[in-house]
Amino acid sequence: MEQRGNIVSFRPDVRVVDCTIRDGGLVNDFFFTDEFVKKLYAANVAAGVDYMEIGYKASKDLFDESKFGKWKFCDEENIWAIVGDKNNDMKISVMADVGRTDYKRDIVEKSESAIDMIRVATYINTVPAAIEMAEYCKKKGYETSINIMAISNANDNDITDALEIIGHSGVDRVVVVDSYGALVPEQIRKIAARYVEMGDKFHKQIGIHAHNNQQLAFANTIETLRLGVSFLDASVGGLGRGAGNCPSELLLRFLKNPKYHVIHLLDFIENYLEPLKSEGLTWGYGVPYMLTGSLNQHPRDAISFTKAHRKDIKNFYVELLEKE
Repeated sequence: MEQRGNIVSFRPDVRVVDCTIRDGGLVNDFFFTDEFVKKLYAANVAAGVDYMEIGYKASKDLFDESKFGKWKFCDEENIWAIVGDKNNDMKISVMADVGRTDYKRDIVEKSESAIDMIRVATYINTVPAAIEMAEYCKKKGYETSINIMAISNANDNDITDALEIIGHSGVDRVVVVDSYGALVPEQIRKIAARYVEMGDKFHKQIGIHAHNNQQLAFANTIETLRLGVSFLDASVGGLGRGAGNCPSELLLRFLKNPKYHVIHLLDFIENYLEPLKSEGLTWGYGVPYMLTGSLNQHPRDAISFTKAHRKDIKNFYVELLEKE
């Protein structure tokens, strides 16, 4: 596929999507203080970030509110308390999981909402249900996206079929999601090329959400950028489940758009992320996550290994191999 940029080129179609609260909430069950979220919101606005994904729209019938912070559910009044009058250009996004969101009850008309974009998370076998959800949200007035998770576990025929039916839908964009951090640049290049081909054919925008299990989240993100992927997920300090995500500060320093100003994210890292680490919150690259990523396995075992403060890396590797 033809390359659509290089390290010195400026792509005006590129948008940066901050996932710090949404993916980072998987580290601390979404128990971020209002101050933390407000300061991140202000930092993202000042830094020129295009979208801030503030959390999930999870069903309160399925998830106990007492066990999660407010950003697991993203009630409208809680979002408005953060964004105020939204007197800026940054848009707000939330994620809605197939089968875990009561979307007909909890997603209101866009005219009544602080949310601009709803991203529907799905595995490849539930893409038809994801399209139904996304088109419902589209009719309500929202921008929509379908994020196909764990794409490293999907076979070629299923990817082709899924992209074709998404192409014929009313969804605005589709996101390549390397949930396990299993893909290397050569692999993600081939997958992203298929998404971009579909996007060109059906006029859909394509995004990327990379995990850092093999320290390749940034490399994979900019590899897909070269092919024409334009919606780039990142999180400040790489904060996210397990090994975390592509760091926003790294991505903004790489992009050649003068609207991005990384210094505001650095200030947030210094004053809000570093204290989280001091309080014992852990995320980012580590050998357990490298092992699950390189074996194309879900990081849940590495998360459990880390939480248990285990040190027997070799035994853990053997346990993972036995699951192959």
